Parts: sequence; C-alpha cells; structure tokens
Amino acid sequence: MTGMTNTIITIVYSLAFSIGFLFSTPAASGREPEDFAQARERMVKEQLEARGISDPAVLAAMRRVPRHLFVPPSQGSLAYGDFPLPIGEGQTISQPYVVAFMTEALALKSDHRVLEIGTGSGYQAAVLGELVKDVYTVEIIKKLGEQARKTLIRLGYGNVHVKIGDGYAGWPKAAPFDAVIVTCAPEAVPPALVDQLREGGKMIIPVGARGGVQRLEWGVKKNGRLKTENTMYVRFVPMVRKGE
Repeated sequence: MTGMTNTIITIVYSLAFSIGFLFSTPAASGREPEDFAQARERMVKEQLEARGISDPAVLAAMRRVPRHLFVPPSQGSLAYGDFPLPIGEGQTISQPYVVAFMTEALALKSDHRVLEIGTGSGYQAAVLGELVKDVYTVEIIKKLGEQARKTLIRLGYGNVHVKIGDGYAGWPKAAPFDAVIVTCAPEAVPPALVDQLREGGKMIIPVGARGGVQRLEWGVKKNGRLKTENTMYVRFVPMVRKGE
C-alpha cells in the first residue's frame, strides 16, 4: 500500500451514463437476466481493472456477487453504475470501485475471519464471503441488518454472520480477526476494533469529521498498535453509536 497516490473519488449522477444501465427486474424464475451479467462484466473491466484492481480473487468475487439484488428494486437498473446508491434509512451502498479497493487492500486468504462494521445492504459482506472462511458483520440499524441477513441467506452466504449492534464495540466474542473493514466513518479509529484485530492483521477504515471528506486509512497491527497510512479521500456515511 506504500506510495499509493491520494485520490478524491468524484461521484457523478449522469443521465447519459445511467441509460447504459436500464435493465429489467430479475425474472420470477430466479434466473438472472443476461443484461445484469453483462453489466457486471462491464463494471469489472471498466471500473475496476481499468483503475488498477488486479487481484484475481477479488475480481472474480465482484463478477459473481449479484449487486442488483442488494439494492432496492427501484435502484436495480443502476446497480452496476460507477456511483453509490441509496438503500434506505439514510444509508448507501458503496461505489463498486471502493468496495473492490477496500477488499483488495486487506490481502485476504481463504482461511481468514473478517470483521465488517456497517453491514448496510450486505453487498460488501457478500464479496468478503466469496473470499474468506467467515465474515462477522455488524449493523446498528435493525431494519437494514435484518434485510441484509435475509438477502445473504437467500443467496447462500452461510459463512456471513450478521449482528444488530453498536459497531464501536465490534464483535468481541468472535475475536480475534485477521482483518477489519469499516464501511462508515468514525472521527477516530475505535479502540475496540484494534483490540479485536490479531497481531499482524490489517484494517481499512474511513476516518474524518461528519459531513466532510474522510481519509481512507489502511493499517497493520504491530506490537499491539495500529500503524496506518492514508490511501485516498472518500465520503462515507458517519459511524454512529447506539442511541444517536
């Protein structure tokens, strides 16, 4: 990760771009329309490979996970666009490139156990579930967490475990983790998440003030402390505590 160029990700909702993603809803039979498969392949080639995502396992996972099933039906036609999308409750599903970048940064292995904070729709958890032994994902908004759990079960992700709770506390009973990924932005790295990361484990997390641009920090735990560096600038929804 050393030497990565700091980049501001600019998200543009463009009608001209969106037209290329106007596809029909999946058929009742459960078969995926060819348009979605083609859109996913185009997403991988034009948004990921073209921007430097090169891990074959990550690219394969992004090709497999049906992103359109993790967004509201009204947003399905835009699921493979180069931008985040609203998923309800004031939350969003991240831009595909950001999902792939954060996943690749963790250098995951098939026997790893990963903690995710901010389940949202469950899409990032599904991508992780394609790559590792177990994913433990925490969502503070009950409605989103329950819907994500249903979607993940329906799609066969038995290795993804969803908990409704405060992400600042992590998932101590399942620790330690080989990697931690946070998809909402605290103002500082929560100490509990560092504690639950194994020695030598990796974390990627957006950090910054609410309402502003955040630093996407990548770090490795060494001698009990997280050593971080900035990779790019991003905008994530804020990480909130229980009761906020």
